[in-house]
Amino acid sequence: MENLFWIGFVGALIAGIFAWTQARKVMAYSEGTEKMRKIAANIREGANAYLKHQYATVCKVFAVVFVILLLIAFATGGKMLSRFTPFAFVTGGIYSMLAGFIGMKIATNANARTAQAASESLNRGLRVAFSSGSVMGFTVVGLGMLDVTMWFFILHMGFGITDPLELGNIMVMNGMGASFMALFARVGGGIYTKAADVGADLVGKVEAGIPEDDPRNPATIADNVGDNVGDVAGMGADLYESYVGSILATFALGAAGGYGFSGMLLPLLLAAVGIVCSIIGSFFVRTKEDADQMSLLRSLRTGTYLAAALSAVAAAPLTYFTVGNWGVYVAILCGLVGGCAIGYFTEYYTSDSYKPTQELAAASETGSATIIIGGISLGLKSTMVSILIVAAATLISFFAAGGRASFNLGLYGIGITAVGMLSTLGITLATDAYGPVADNAGGIAEMSGLPEEVRQRTDALDSLGNTTAATGKGFAIGSASLTALALLVSYVNIVQSGTEEVLDLSLTNPLILVGLFLGAMLTFVFSAFTMSAVQKAAQSIVMEVRRQFREIPGIMEYKADPDYASCVGLCTKGALREMVAPALLAIVVPILTGLVLGPIGVVGLLGGVSVTGFAMAVFMSNAGGAWDNAKKYIEGGHHGGKGSPQHKAAVVGDTVGDPFKDTSGPSLNILIKLCSTVSIVFSGLILSFNLMNLL
Repeated sequence: MENLFWIGFVGALIAGIFAWTQARKVMAYSEGTEKMRKIAANIREGANAYLKHQYATVCKVFAVVFVILLLIAFATGGKMLSRFTPFAFVTGGIYSMLAGFIGMKIATNANARTAQAASESLNRGLRVAFSSGSVMGFTVVGLGMLDVTMWFFILHMGFGITDPLELGNIMVMNGMGASFMALFARVGGGIYTKAADVGADLVGKVEAGIPEDDPRNPATIADNVGDNVGDVAGMGADLYESYVGSILATFALGAAGGYGFSGMLLPLLLAAVGIVCSIIGSFFVRTKEDADQMSLLRSLRTGTYLAAALSAVAAAPLTYFTVGNWGVYVAILCGLVGGCAIGYFTEYYTSDSYKPTQELAAASETGSATIIIGGISLGLKSTMVSILIVAAATLISFFAAGGRASFNLGLYGIGITAVGMLSTLGITLATDAYGPVADNAGGIAEMSGLPEEVRQRTDALDSLGNTTAATGKGFAIGSASLTALALLVSYVNIVQSGTEEVLDLSLTNPLILVGLFLGAMLTFVFSAFTMSAVQKAAQSIVMEVRRQFREIPGIMEYKADPDYASCVGLCTKGALREMVAPALLAIVVPILTGLVLGPIGVVGLLGGVSVTGFAMAVFMSNAGGAWDNAKKYIEGGHHGGKGSPQHKAAVVGDTVGDPFKDTSGPSLNILIKLCSTVSIVFSGLILSFNLMNLL
């Protein structure tokens, strides 16, 4: 079976070719008027400048961690840490960075083109934005396949590691670099985009009473830059990490379950087939003119559901050919169905086509407080469905794959469920990544003075983008919970193989209980750090926008241009300054917990952060998405429309929801998996040195 792993290179090549053709397709469209091109160039310049500074900062942190890993690996002769892990850490980070960077480059070239296409028709605008999203989606899966397959051949063919269990345990550590880069990208980009968004909305829309993306608002360029560095570059790195993490975790579980190289080949085959099915599904995304949001949702669902159905059909012979266990096929179906179900219910709770968001918009009739209370309630309630879906998928896949007869076989079923859920990530991410492009297109349409009907079309696409973004985040956190469970089991297996003692993992063990509390604490403290970061950075933007309105005469009369660059600079400095502390928490806390409580305490920590992080992430993402779409529902002419007291109340709710849905919430799924991979990487160190060994 190991001779068939070249299929990973084929999958990467197919994804890369499709992404390239979609990029060429996007670039062939007109960028519009001279004013549109100038605005788009300013957004590109700001996004490139931020990423340049961010990558410079992250490279310094990576260099320090790389040296630490290298010292541990070579000083102990590879006993505490594989000698390959430091180098895999670097390559994972580079690929994760590239996934976000390439997506951001095409997004900043597609925004004005989408606005120009929307001036011709709604369907044309959708196609340009969706093609841009496709570049991101297929770049992510292509690079993921390349990274995984490359390291398999390096380890297996290059260094002659023939034991599947040893190979699987080494490869599962390779996900740390991708997770580390993803957390920096998601947190830093999330702080940037929400600082600009909150600052622009609070002063521009609420205080000055000017429209969103009005060229008189000094923060409007920073806001549009933020859509790209947070919702595109950050999201690309995030979902790259989810994709690779699920495959690597299943590699380790397949080897532990006794399937050998066959169990490792199956997730790679599923990913390769998922790429082809996603390409087919993408050709079915189209809509009619004057479509409402329900019709737009239906057009995107057609593509994603078709890709999932084709993957389900193709998975049957692949499963029979590799592992010969139809229960594993049931587990794959659980992932595909579970992913679609999470997407549907996320749409239900966040789209203004459904009752929950419409009722939330109605809460604006009595002011800001009631719409905030209603949004928190909606987000809390929405966690129930996602958790039940993941719980059902976990139980069904565990027992169907043979968990009753063999615990490790059941765990492999859970791991392959996560791979199944992410197998069609190419098209799922395309529907997600197109949203920021549509949002930027609306801003460019407003700032360049295009006709009102163009802004109406881009608003329709943007409103849909808020829903698909929430769907993508729900999808990511759902798969993260399954992957985190697989990584937790991999950690237990690796630790147990490194000690002669039988680990007491019962819930009544005080070390487990204390670890659970620490894991829950980490979720809340991490969320506090990221929320506080947005608050501090947004405050500086609010003060700067107020200063410009006060000190630059003629801004409100269009007689003077705002200083856009100062807001871009403030956002960049604020994001870079505030992103380091929360990112380091994910590394420091698991290591300190292990050094004090030992490996058993770490098991509790991972359990606590996985459960609370999953629930918190769903709550934040859905509440934020609902607040945003409630605002857009009011802007569409309901409950008083734009400029009404109800609209101002909804804007306040949206600003509260901004860091919920675009900073803290989506960062939590990376936190969950990074804690697990850090624990696995440093498991040898923790086994050898911990306070419990001295007692």
